[in-house]
Amino acid sequence: MPVTAITLFVADLAAAKEFYARAFALPVHWEDDVSAVFDLGNTLVNLLQESEAPELIAPAVVAPAGSGARMQFTISVPDVDAAVAEFASRGVELLNGPIDRPWGVRTAAFADPAGHIWELAGDPVG
Repeated sequence: MPVTAITLFVADLAAAKEFYARAFALPVHWEDDVSAVFDLGNTLVNLLQESEAPELIAPAVVAPAGSGARMQFTISVPDVDAAVAEFASRGVELLNGPIDRPWGVRTAAFADPAGHIWELAGDPVG
């Protein structure tokens, strides 16, 4: 089953929307007063104002911002260094990398304004 959409809860929708438009060099696919959706090709990323999240996930609760990372999204790229350079040209700061990982993949990671972690992962290092 393909993952077709991911909803990320954000405290500052305007800042998150600006970051995604700049970092991924994409227009907003759809938006309203409480959300903005970006189409990453095979997955929609929905940025949702966190005040709207309880309605979707109750009885689960929204974790407070700054409580620590609990997941990471991975984007496969053919050349991590080139992808890092492209993201850097858009003002995206890395958390780490590029790093050749022990499992044979070169990676780099960055975070959005709400603290969601994204990894750029290349083809296995030969």
